[in-house]
Amino acid sequence: GIQQGITMVIGAATEVIAGEGCIVTAGSIDTHIHFICPQQIEHALASGVTTMIGGGTGPAHGTYATPCTPGIWNIPRMLEAAEAFPMNLGFLGKGNASQPQP
Repeated sequence: GIQQGITMVIGAATEVIAGEGCIVTAGSIDTHIHFICPQQIEHALASGVTTMIGGGTGPAHGTYATPCTPGIWNIPRMLEAAEAFPMNLGFLGKGNASQPQP
């Protein structure tokens, strides 16, 4: 619909897409997230972010220091937790070990 105070400029470079039956929104991608708390997702959505890429395990000192998720156990836990949110999420992982087995 038409919104008061909103002017959409349509020019020669404007591409028209078919959006019938779809939810179509503009969105941005944040590629440096320290996943400290779930409320970050609510704030990101409110500001137009539709994709968040980063890492962490919640409110821990390691999460504050690096946007990577440590260890083989934590990545599946973050994926499980992500199912509850209407956000595109990507997780960065890190790891090293002195033994060949995790």
